[in-house]
Amino acid sequence: MAAPRGLNAPGRRLWDVSTTEFEWAEHELALLEEACRVRDRIVQLDAAVSADGLMLVSPQGPRVHPAVGEARQQRLVLARLLATLQIPGLDDDLPSARGVRGVYGGRRG
Repeated sequence: MAAPRGLNAPGRRLWDVSTTEFEWAEHELALLEEACRVRDRIVQLDAAVSADGLMLVSPQGPRVHPAVGEARQQRLVLARLLATLQIPGLDDDLPSARGVRGVYGGRRG
């Protein structure tokens, strides 16, 4: 199944693994697409922190990069979307990308 337009490599990888391993209803594909976009957003936020540093200097003094808190929130969103879809995380997230999708045990149909 073709990945939605505009996904970057991390989101596309989540899409590819998920659509290869499982079959989806139309409403689940919408949630999966959002999970893929959130995954891309997390990578972008982490890159901003890597480029700028954890702490930023402002006239009020040093402060934590705002992308740190936003990345944390996006990780919570991703975890909830993955839990709703009953799929495991990727190798980057968990020790194994393969496994049972909730009580369904793989492909449905």
